[in-house]
Amino acid sequence: MSTQSSIEWTEMTWNPTVGCTKISPGCKNCYAETMAKRLKAMGMRGYENGFRLNLMPERLSEPLDRRKPTVYFVNSMSDLFHERVPLEYIERVFDVMTKAPQHTFQVLTKRAERMAKFCEGVTVPDNVWLGVSVENRKYGLPRIPVLRGMDAPIRFLSIEPLLEDFGTFDLTGIDWAIVGGESGRKARPMKSVWIDGIKRQCDEAGVKFFFKQWGTWGADGEKRSKSANGREYRNRVWDAMPALASP
Repeated sequence: MSTQSSIEWTEMTWNPTVGCTKISPGCKNCYAETMAKRLKAMGMRGYENGFRLNLMPERLSEPLDRRKPTVYFVNSMSDLFHERVPLEYIERVFDVMTKAPQHTFQVLTKRAERMAKFCEGVTVPDNVWLGVSVENRKYGLPRIPVLRGMDAPIRFLSIEPLLEDFGTFDLTGIDWAIVGGESGRKARPMKSVWIDGIKRQCDEAGVKFFFKQWGTWGADGEKRSKSANGREYRNRVWDAMPALASP
C-alpha cells in the first residue's frame, strides 16, 4: 500500500513489489529487511515470507487513485530492478507512472545495469527520477557512470549509508545527491571529512545537496539515537532538491 513516509526527501512510499536480496556492503544492515520481519510478525499482507521478493499487482493502481500531487519513493521495501522482477511487470509500473503526471516518482536501485538496459527501450516520463545507491568506492561509484548514460529528466544519488571516503569522482550529468549515515544497533559510523569531500564536489558540479541524517553515530563520533544526532551538518540543514515537474 502507499503510505505517508518519514523519509526526509519524499512524501509517500509506493511498493508494487516487496522484498529483496543483498548484493553489496550497503545492504548489510538493510532497514527494509528489519521492517519486513516486523510486518511479517504483524501478519501484514505481502510479508508472509518475510523479506522474500513478492510482486504486489493489487497495489499498481494506488497512485492513479490519488489526485493530489505527491512525491513518491518507489519501492522503499524492495528494488524494482531486482533480477527476479519480470520486465513485463516493470513496464506496468512505468505505465502507471506515465498515467499519473501529477505525481513525481523517485526510482532508486542498486542494480544500475538492469535499469539502464530497461531504459534503452522506453522514454522515461518527465515525472520520473532515476537514482542509484552509492555506498563505497568498489560497488557504489561504478553505478554512477551507468546512471549518467540513461536519458532521464532527473538523475540522483542516494549516498546512504556513506561507508568511506570517495576521493575525487565524476558528478557530470547528476542533478541531486542525498547523503546519510546508517541507523540501527549495528550501524557503521560516518565521518564528517567524507561528507566534506562530497559536498565540495557537489558545489563545484552544480549538484543539489541533501543531507538526510547522521544516523546512529553523531558528528562527534558518539553513538546515540538517530533523533538525538539530528540532521545538521556544519551547523545547518541542507535540503536542496530538484524542481518538481509540472503536470
